[in-house]
Amino acid sequence: MTQYSKRMVIVHWLTLVLLITGWFLGEELAEATDESKATLLEYAVHALVGASILLLTLARLIFRSKDGTPPATGQSALDKFAKGIQHIMYLILIVLPVSGMTTIITSDAGKALLAGDASLLPKEGGYEHVFAHEVHEVMVTVLIVVVTVHLLGAIKHQLIDKDGLMERMSLRRKG
Repeated sequence: MTQYSKRMVIVHWLTLVLLITGWFLGEELAEATDESKATLLEYAVHALVGASILLLTLARLIFRSKDGTPPATGQSALDKFAKGIQHIMYLILIVLPVSGMTTIITSDAGKALLAGDASLLPKEGGYEHVFAHEVHEVMVTVLIVVVTVHLLGAIKHQLIDKDGLMERMSLRRKG
């Protein structure tokens, strides 16, 4: 096997799109919350994106076990570091949506969503004592760092090593 399965590739890129979408939605939601202008729809859509990321991550782990993965490109310390980054990314892609769901459940956001009443939504400082929200915010920052390292590794393989590693995550199949 020289490439990931088609379904692994699709889930990889779809997860990226949802992560970017979720990040932008989260930034907008945080600003709207601070200005007391957040809506139930904003919370619901952000939560739906997060739940989708969690489901896709779990699906990807199942696909990895069923479809297998291409062999490692090497055994150097840098290759082992890259593998560690991959594992950390999977962990974050589980913890991040779970912490978001826990935030909703343990804050006024959950009450507002259940009641269908936007006036109950948290306002500025409304998450000060919600531990899951702190975890969620930290995980976003850690994910940005980990994804940046992942991206830099992919660029290194493409432009410096020129080893075709990026083709493993492509829908275009080798002949």
